[in-house]
Amino acid sequence: MGKIYDLEERTAVFGERVIILCKSIKQTPINRRIVEQLIGSSASIGANYMEANGACSKKDFQNKIFIVKKECKETKHHLRLLAAAHPERKEELRTLWRECQELTCIFSRIANSCRERR
Repeated sequence: MGKIYDLEERTAVFGERVIILCKSIKQTPINRRIVEQLIGSSASIGANYMEANGACSKKDFQNKIFIVKKECKETKHHLRLLAAAHPERKEELRTLWRECQELTCIFSRIANSCRERR
């Protein structure tokens, strides 16, 4: 699959892929909370990025980008935990983790650029 360079689309597709994966995992008492947290944080990446693009000021944009970066890191954490709970899905989860790592790097660079401009 080729890379998507439209970040709004890329973050939406990432969230959709996480939801599809989570729907296919049998819910257990161990993974229920992890799945809920994972869906929430992964969906929040795209939602907060869209909010950043509609920001009313540079400071508002910067704040939203920092939230996006934080949600990326949280998502990576939950992907790791889900892989521990479901080792048979490790490769799928690793693929999602790598995409989330790329998003983290992209949003970290944007956040750093915002900081440098101040």
